[in-house]
Amino acid sequence: MQFNYDFWYQPRHNVMVSSEWGAPKTFYPGFDLNDVSAGNYGRHLHFWDWETRSITQSVDLGDQGLIPLEVRFHHDPDSTHGYVGAALSSNIWHWSKPNGHWQVDKVVDVPSVDLEGFPIPVPSLITDLLVSLDDRYLYFSNWLHGDLRQYDISDPSHPKLVGQVYVGGLLGKSNPLHGRTLHGGPQMLQLSLDGKRLYVTNSLFSTWDNQFYPDLAKTGSYLLQIDCNTDTGGLSINETFYVDFGAEPDGPARAHEMRYPGGDCTSDIWV
Repeated sequence: MQFNYDFWYQPRHNVMVSSEWGAPKTFYPGFDLNDVSAGNYGRHLHFWDWETRSITQSVDLGDQGLIPLEVRFHHDPDSTHGYVGAALSSNIWHWSKPNGHWQVDKVVDVPSVDLEGFPIPVPSLITDLLVSLDDRYLYFSNWLHGDLRQYDISDPSHPKLVGQVYVGGLLGKSNPLHGRTLHGGPQMLQLSLDGKRLYVTNSLFSTWDNQFYPDLAKTGSYLLQIDCNTDTGGLSINETFYVDFGAEPDGPARAHEMRYPGGDCTSDIWV
């Protein structure tokens, strides 16, 4: 295993799955396109024997699965279904174990967009994802494009887009909120246990923030609440909720990870 990043596990199946980002010396200075061609970023998904702590199967996602970051199993402890978001390739991969062997397939693609001033079409950069507690919806953030997406995963291998909202990003599709420009793009996510309230912050990593969203250093981060329709799908910004991390006593701050005191959709697991 060349790199390591995130992990998730299903004890009833004696399995842990892990992903790859890259070596700190690669991503700490910021993003350099040359590091991609040099093979300095990850592209593998690893399945581990939970008891022996050894890798039983590694899957090379190839050039269509560059920088696989966040991994999530279903919450159902008997399920082998799960997902990983490949950040740079801007797609979602689904895994399951239908015949005693882990199978991984690409199930969502987010097309890159041509933008003036960028040497290549700009990827959406999927940086976080989560699965609702009832395993019905998959949510993920496109940090550079600026949108949050909600997919119905009632059929786990065929996600269906049912909700989308823009909160910042490079595409200019986001509206101001109470007169505030939403600098940066949607990044870390957290979902309430009832699946109705999705929270989002906008800082990824300080050097990457400074590279793609330099205004964040001056304005600080936001924390937004997105209202989720859990019946038929749909996302909307809750305009009564806005936490401004630019107004901190010691100056603007960058907001990243979130946790609910009573549990949330990435902290709760059944064994």
